[in-house]
Amino acid sequence: MRLKIPERFIRRCRSDGRGGATVGAQQIYIIPTRQGLGFALLLLLMWIGSINYANNLGFLLTFLLAGLGLVAMLHTWRNLLGLTLRPGHSAPVFKGQQACFEIQISNSRDIERPGVLLNFAAGDPVAGDLAPHSEQTFSLTTRAERRGRLPMPRCTLSTRYPLGLLYAWSYLELAGEVLVYPAPGPHTAITSQPSYQPSPHGDKGVGSDDFIGLRSYRPGDSPRQIDWKAQAREQGLHTKQFGGDRADLLWIDWEHYPGMETESRLSALCRAVLEATEQHQAFGLRLPNLELKPARGDAQRRAALAALALFGEQT
Repeated sequence: MRLKIPERFIRRCRSDGRGGATVGAQQIYIIPTRQGLGFALLLLLMWIGSINYANNLGFLLTFLLAGLGLVAMLHTWRNLLGLTLRPGHSAPVFKGQQACFEIQISNSRDIERPGVLLNFAAGDPVAGDLAPHSEQTFSLTTRAERRGRLPMPRCTLSTRYPLGLLYAWSYLELAGEVLVYPAPGPHTAITSQPSYQPSPHGDKGVGSDDFIGLRSYRPGDSPRQIDWKAQAREQGLHTKQFGGDRADLLWIDWEHYPGMETESRLSALCRAVLEATEQHQAFGLRLPNLELKPARGDAQRRAALAALALFGEQT
């Protein structure tokens, strides 16, 4: 049960200069729950009955329970007061996946904070109990609907402690974000052959020493070096490369995918980056506004995917 407040009247907790947001006394809303309304109705009936029958014990019990309700209201409000929330680490995801935001909640006071709930508007709440002078990390998820920087949605901190008669909540806007990569495209052949550049060392990856990875098949490659297992798995023709670090360099180029819309082209480039990484292939990336020098490994994969995610955005 939550009161719908017009957007212009909402009092939010926003991030300070250090990235955290602290819940203040004027930023907590509180209303009765269904159980609280039932409790209030019961008190009203008891009060009317006590007046009708002039029953002093009835008055005593009614006012005792009313005082209990007021004390519960104070504890419900105080259970959120002074909590500090900070955005934590959030790993990049691909478009269409669930983005996970980590939020650290700090309790700097000497009292315990049981039954604390945290959620996004469209998600299920995550519950936790905070001991005095402690921190706890909550993980909230939301679907990544578009590539680029996904800011953390407004989250709601709430509680029904101690008796469940009242519901208190506060709105928080934290300065967290997740980087969303383009959705990988299907395993389709590109319309132009990728640009290969020989390595400045050795035999360009056609030696017979250590296996170093795969590259796309090119006419003239020896049948003995073709990865027939990958072909049987319908992953296309690939050629095995040998010779340590003496492999050819692959250029993944924006111009190799003509006639495609921007998002489809980015998805195709994303798929090419993932396949080059899986094959341990050294590759570079060319975009209209950026050129990433050839390299291999996880760092190159992250740099290329980040460039695709932020393509067209103001930096």
